[in-house]
Amino acid sequence: MHADRITDSICYHAEGPYWSDTWGGLRWVDMLAGDMMQLGPDGTASRIRTPSPVVACVRPASSGGAVLAVEKGFAFEDPDGSIEQLPPLWDADVRMNEGAVAPDGSFLCGSMGYDQADGAASMWRLMPDGTTTRILGGLTVSNGLAFSADGTRAFYVDTPTGRVDLFDWDDREGLVQRRTFADLNDQDGHPDGLCLDAEGNVWVAMNSGSQVLGLDSDGGVVEKIAVGARQVTACTFGDADRSTLFITTSRENLEDGEDPKAGSLFAVQPGGGVRGAVEERLFAG
Repeated sequence: MHADRITDSICYHAEGPYWSDTWGGLRWVDMLAGDMMQLGPDGTASRIRTPSPVVACVRPASSGGAVLAVEKGFAFEDPDGSIEQLPPLWDADVRMNEGAVAPDGSFLCGSMGYDQADGAASMWRLMPDGTTTRILGGLTVSNGLAFSADGTRAFYVDTPTGRVDLFDWDDREGLVQRRTFADLNDQDGHPDGLCLDAEGNVWVAMNSGSQVLGLDSDGGVVEKIAVGARQVTACTFGDADRSTLFITTSRENLEDGEDPKAGSLFAVQPGGGVRGAVEERLFAG
């Protein structure tokens, strides 16, 4: 199965796609440009500037706005589109990377060193009142994070491990009891962003592998979606019935013309009744 290219190479480092009725469709980020991207009903993409040089992840909020992970911390977008940055959480040469809204309505986002130094990254938790806690350390390139529909488990990628890991969720302690869900070191590429479908199966973007993998409940590879760009970064289900898998790609560190479709948005309908969950989890702020 092959994904279709639905935009030109409009982003340098596209990441973090997420479909929400709150903001009327699909958003993703051009991370290192500090821009949010939005796909219009006519298929055209527009940019939303942020006050940060990096915007890593954006998720809808119950207020009608959004919560953002920016270079060194978090920010809030009001329903009118204005953005307020919270004080930075660190001074080190480390940036936020990927995250998700947790079952209790808090927002989690992991980081990575610009030099991808081993163990330099952490997972941070933002509460609706604006307080923050570092809940995991010793990470390297903290990437995909998605919670099961019942809120009991989280699927997670720290890219250099080559795995998708599984955590249990505890409202007080956060992510606990880490163990391996799927070892993907024998697959083409490196696991990056991920999402779940309505049945709880996992879809993993494989950076440098030109593909998205579909994993069953045992972590086995049951689907491979070919993508016409090598650096596949993340994926999410969207459209009115959540039957379309949107896929972001990157041209970070590529020479001009090296990968002509890199930085484009792709989409595919996996078929077989595969859909994402219609009910979305909102940041409780």
